[in-house]
Amino acid sequence: MRIGIGSDNNGFEFKEAIKKFLAGKAYEIVDFGCHSCAAVDYPDVAFDVAQAISEGKLDRGILICGTGIGVCIAANKYPGIRAALTHDVYSAQRAQLSNNAQIITMGAQIIGVEVGKKVVEAYLNSKWAEGSKRKVDKIIEKEKEFVGRNVQEAITGSYCS
Repeated sequence: MRIGIGSDNNGFEFKEAIKKFLAGKAYEIVDFGCHSCAAVDYPDVAFDVAQAISEGKLDRGILICGTGIGVCIAANKYPGIRAALTHDVYSAQRAQLSNNAQIITMGAQIIGVEVGKKVVEAYLNSKWAEGSKRKVDKIIEKEKEFVGRNVQEAITGSYCS
């Protein structure tokens, strides 16, 4: 399984610990940055991971920022991407089992590294069972309504120039 991982500067040390944890396992890890504690904008990293998944270059992704919220919002802007904020084993499992999430996000300032390792392991060991396929299909269909529309039109329901 090919896994993309990325963080902003708030999640850099957390990301490095997760990478080290995964190094001994049978995953191919692709690091999308950041590569130091120097300031970086989380949307840039999240967009890169989401794009690689949408292009079929990765099987799953792990994104980290201070809260996990920003990278989750950013990744979910890509059509076809389902990113889920996870801070415990149960939500990590459900992200995959119920929602077929290609990306999980975590907050380095919310959970510790040891919990993060358990979250990542639970997510990567879970497989989409299609138990909630009907619900996920509804999400996919709604997304299709908005793809290609003007963003302002999609937000307000009318076109504003």
